[in-house]
Amino acid sequence: MLIEEHIEKRGIRDPNVIRAVRTVPRHEFVPSYLRSEAYDDRPLGIGYGATISQPFIVAAMTELLQPDPGDMVLEIGTGSGYQAAVLAELVHAVYSVEIVPELADSAAATLHRLGYRNVFIRLGDGYQGWPEHAPYDKVILTAAPHELPQALLEQLRPGGRLVAPVGLPDDQQLLVVEKDRFGEYLRRVIFAVSFVPMVPATRN
Repeated sequence: MLIEEHIEKRGIRDPNVIRAVRTVPRHEFVPSYLRSEAYDDRPLGIGYGATISQPFIVAAMTELLQPDPGDMVLEIGTGSGYQAAVLAELVHAVYSVEIVPELADSAAATLHRLGYRNVFIRLGDGYQGWPEHAPYDKVILTAAPHELPQALLEQLRPGGRLVAPVGLPDDQQLLVVEKDRFGEYLRRVIFAVSFVPMVPATRN
């Protein structure tokens, strides 16, 4: 019912994305007391001020990313690990950065238990990305910065694509950014969204 009512009927067309969302057991990525609500089409709190995005948004952002089997993807904001799992069904490798230690540990444990061996999680500041494995074919953000961090744009390869919510908490837009072979950026707004703010690491 989730797929038919909230994914396909709302315009998601990529059969690979639909398959991935159908395959990943979302209930494994939510707190045990919320498992009965895991397949509702709405975000759910996972603690530490974070949420697991609603299935439609995950599917829409994944489709906009246009993942290919050979892609290396940088994800900013591991959260529960659900978006990373959906991507792991579709790409070669996902490098995911999470700033909250408890979420990074929990997501890593869940992904490992479910057999995802192509997701790599790093505890760190998402604003800095994960430069050691750059450039990435695709970049996706699951929390909203006020402005796109320059470091993430620089870690996107020419010809690559970035999907991110951007803006202040009461005025966020989902953006797709394409980087051409000359290093120029083409940005387009998709629709209004509401994500938790992207938090930078505290610096002394």
